[in-house]
Amino acid sequence: MKQADNKATLSFSNGSPSVELPVYAGNIGPDVIDIRKLYAQTGMFTYDPGFLSTAACQSGITYIDGDKGELLYRGYPIEQLATNCDYLETCHLLLYGELPDAKKKAEFNDLVTHHTMVNEQMQFFLRGFRRDAHPMAVMTGLVGGLSAFYHDSTDINNPEHREIAAIRLIAKMPTLVAMAYKYSIGQPFMYPKNELSYAGNFLHMMFATPCEPFKVSPTLEKALDRIFILHADHEQNASTSTVRLCGSSGTNPFAAIAAGVACLWGPAHGGANEACLNMLQEIQDMGGVDKIGDFIAKVKDKSSGVKLMGFGHRVYKNYDPRAKLMQETCKEVLAELGLENDPLLKIAVALEKIALEDEYFVSRKLYPNVDFYSGIVQRAIGIPVPLFTAVFALARTVGWIAQLNEMIADPEYKIGRPRQLFVGSERRDVKPIAQR
Repeated sequence: MKQADNKATLSFSNGSPSVELPVYAGNIGPDVIDIRKLYAQTGMFTYDPGFLSTAACQSGITYIDGDKGELLYRGYPIEQLATNCDYLETCHLLLYGELPDAKKKAEFNDLVTHHTMVNEQMQFFLRGFRRDAHPMAVMTGLVGGLSAFYHDSTDINNPEHREIAAIRLIAKMPTLVAMAYKYSIGQPFMYPKNELSYAGNFLHMMFATPCEPFKVSPTLEKALDRIFILHADHEQNASTSTVRLCGSSGTNPFAAIAAGVACLWGPAHGGANEACLNMLQEIQDMGGVDKIGDFIAKVKDKSSGVKLMGFGHRVYKNYDPRAKLMQETCKEVLAELGLENDPLLKIAVALEKIALEDEYFVSRKLYPNVDFYSGIVQRAIGIPVPLFTAVFALARTVGWIAQLNEMIADPEYKIGRPRQLFVGSERRDVKPIAQR
């Protein structure tokens, strides 16, 4: 951290002495006021529900400028990575800080490819779940369960353990997601195929059966790879902060990532693309494209409780840069599969047009976000709606690991311990039961 040119002075209207606080400057983005000694100096905490104005760490991985609609992984714009790199190159970048050359790329790909199988006992663990369980419930259990099967890499303070746990998690997540899907529909599990790409292997494990050969579509393979890149990391969001907070206790990497999976399940976070498709289905049930006007009217009526899912973003106050890329991919996939006339997709296209032109949405900058398009693409590929968030978790795993490793390597890291403003009862004495 580098000291900024200025310092912050905190003054009080009750006559208490003012406090001078250091200010640190990032390479890009807002400066931060260092309040670590605030309690010792004043006996007070800051109050910031949701941590919306609090930097909990210093990081060199991902940078977002919400006003400009900019997303950088290790300094590289997401548009360039999604166009010129594949997902495993992006994984290498997030984990190690640099894009690999041809030799390193081949070595990294080979390492991940040869760790895609999971312990055979995992399938017996999986069979303990109900077949109709939500995939994220299953994934939370499976990822946490990895620490029981791979306990030789569970020391978070050992760099070698962290390295092998990272590779294992990235390699095995597609296998686990595909297994959860196959189990839910009663089909045999498909083992990984080492000659396929990361995304191609996932498609094969999802949709192939032992009965006949399965050819992976290059267009769908490319689309899925792009979904993975666009979701690989996104700065200090809820699930990443959860992974960091969980990992700060010294728990093993598998448990920390399982905590991230659990957090991602929420409809306000990773479940947004699932909620988006459910919204499209709701419009279809109302009567399809002709009823979009009625739905939009409900959205504008605050008393209705109806929300427009897949539009707007907590951080981006402009167009989500990932959405533009996903929109291109969406058109390619629909053309490849001949699904331009799919009723839900017709609703999505009409809804997008209205949202981009209607003053109500334009003035509030409620542009389509990445969840809107990725949900449509996944549905077109054949991934069932309840599995969308599991695919998100698969893609985000590398970001979680990179953030976790960065935190462990930071000499200033401590176990997380947020404080509170207490508004409960003051001290009181327990009365005998007859006097209560």
